[in-house]
Amino acid sequence: MANGWTLERKARQAKLIQQWRPWEKSTGPRTQAGKEKISQNAYKGGYWKQLRELARALPEQQRQLGS
Repeated sequence: MANGWTLERKARQAKLIQQWRPWEKSTGPRTQAGKEKISQNAYKGGYWKQLRELARALPEQQRQLGS
C-alpha cells in the first residue's frame, strides 16, 4: 500500500486498539472552566454576526436612500 499500512498491519492495529479500549478512558472536560474552554474549539473568530446584521440592514438602507 502507498501509505505503508498493509492489510496485516491494519488488522494487528485494530486488534491492539480493541484491547486498549481508549474510548473508555476518554473523559473530556470535567470542570466548569474546562467545559467553557472547549466550548470555543470551533470558534474561528469574529465578524460573521456583524456581517449578517449588516447584510440584513443594507436593503432597508438602500430603499431609504432611493426614495
